[in-house]
Amino acid sequence: MNVSIRPFDPSKDAELIHPWVTHPKAAFWMMQGATLQDVEREYFAIVAHPDHDAFIGLVDGEPAFLMERYDPAKLELVGLYDPLPGDVGMHFLVAPTDTPVHGFTRTVITAVMTELFADPATSRVVVEPDIANKAVHALNEAVGFVPEREIRKPEKKALLSFCTRARFEAATGAAA
Repeated sequence: MNVSIRPFDPSKDAELIHPWVTHPKAAFWMMQGATLQDVEREYFAIVAHPDHDAFIGLVDGEPAFLMERYDPAKLELVGLYDPLPGDVGMHFLVAPTDTPVHGFTRTVITAVMTELFADPATSRVVVEPDIANKAVHALNEAVGFVPEREIRKPEKKALLSFCTRARFEAATGAAA
C-alpha cells in the first residue's frame, strides 16, 4: 500500500469526509448529526487555526483517512495535563468501508505517526480517545502509545496516552 498525506481543503474535502464523520462507525468522532455545512464550518475553523491542522490521507491514490494535528498545550488538553516541549496532539479517522482489509487501520496509524515524527520538533504524540473506544486503545498501544490515565473532557471521558519517537520505532520497526 502506498500512503500519502496532503493538506485538507475545506472547500473540496468537506463533502468527501461528511459521510465519514457522520457514519455510525464514527460515533466517537461526535459529528453524527452534522450537516455538510456543519462539517465545512468545523474544518474551515480548523485549517484557519494556527495550532490545528487537518489532512487527507490517500492509500494507493484514493482518499482513505482523515488526520488532525494540534498543539495540546493550546487546544483540547489545556489544563488536563502538563505539556512538554515537542508534544503534538493527533486525531485520525479511517473512511468507512463495506470491504475491510486486514491490517489497514494499523497501516494508516503507522503512516500518521510517521508523518508526525517526520517533524524533528515532535518528540511525543499525545492522544485522548474516548475511554469506551477499546479498539483504538489497542491500536494505539500496538504503535507504542502508553496509557497514562483517564481524564474528563467537556464532551467525554478520555484515556490520555503518550507515544515517544523511541517507543514508536520500537513498536513498529518504522524509522520515525
